[in-house]
Amino acid sequence: MTAFGYFLSTEEYAPHELLEQAALAEEAGFDALWISDHFHPWNDEQGQSAFVWSMIGALSRVSRLPVMTAVTCPTMRISPVIVAQAAATSAVLHDGRFRLGVGSGEALNEHIYGQAWPGAEMRLEMLAEAVEVMRRLWTGEVVDHRGAHYTVDNARIYTLPERPPEVWVSGFGPEATRLAGRIGDGYVTTSADRELLDLFRDTSGGKPAAAGFKAAWAPTEEEGVGHAHRLWRTSGVPGELAQVLPTPRHFEQAAQLVTPEMTRDSLVCGPDIERHVASYAPYLEAGFDEVYVAAIGPHYRDMIRHFGADVLPAVRAQAAEREEAVSR
Repeated sequence: MTAFGYFLSTEEYAPHELLEQAALAEEAGFDALWISDHFHPWNDEQGQSAFVWSMIGALSRVSRLPVMTAVTCPTMRISPVIVAQAAATSAVLHDGRFRLGVGSGEALNEHIYGQAWPGAEMRLEMLAEAVEVMRRLWTGEVVDHRGAHYTVDNARIYTLPERPPEVWVSGFGPEATRLAGRIGDGYVTTSADRELLDLFRDTSGGKPAAAGFKAAWAPTEEEGVGHAHRLWRTSGVPGELAQVLPTPRHFEQAAQLVTPEMTRDSLVCGPDIERHVASYAPYLEAGFDEVYVAAIGPHYRDMIRHFGADVLPAVRAQAAEREEAVSR
């Protein structure tokens, strides 16, 4: 059965708003939560960037929905040893309902100590080693590790959940997707790309996959386009720029090429229920096991309420029909 979750954007919303959204999402009938992990927002207009591990601890007090980071980079800004400890504690606080989503990261968040930003191949090597280190630490044993990228000396994590957290790995290209299939318990993406999903399924032997997208609910389409373009036009920055640009200002400069019409065409803006229902279709048709939606703009309360009352029931009915057809 497909699960439908809500995506908490730490780049756009203040901590108290994120906690409110989580509680509202549970009340509305969403199945799970994603939460982004950033040091910087994508642009200054977004204006937020709460520390994700503080937020995950706070979420344990306001919601019982499963939580996954989407995604954490456990390689440079924070070492895999500390991420392993943070994830273990988060899993304890959430009674095992925490999963660690990981990826190879962006210079936007990871360059802050001044190191050179590695190329894609090196970043994937670092990610694979980091996941190995974290899983060893979750055994509760004393870990010594001398690897190509990380050294661990007599480290042991004492506060552990009953079962190690699952590690879901993001992939936006073939090599990262193959790595996700080899080392991940699941796959994370923001694209409905069927070819990459099939590649992950083939590589992993059929492990689960999750995808996320955004929606700009507003009283009118024009207002929704305005919020989406003001806050998230940086999502239209193409190719590998999203991995290599180092500051929000650089993203703002690159996003000058993204027009309001391009934003209008890239996501659903406004209050049209049928269009919001239809926005799930590419992900359902591709066969994702979990689909998450993030709010854009100030009308998140109305969006969550309408999604709970109108959008999710329609999408769940469509998903059930597809799953029944496949099982015949």
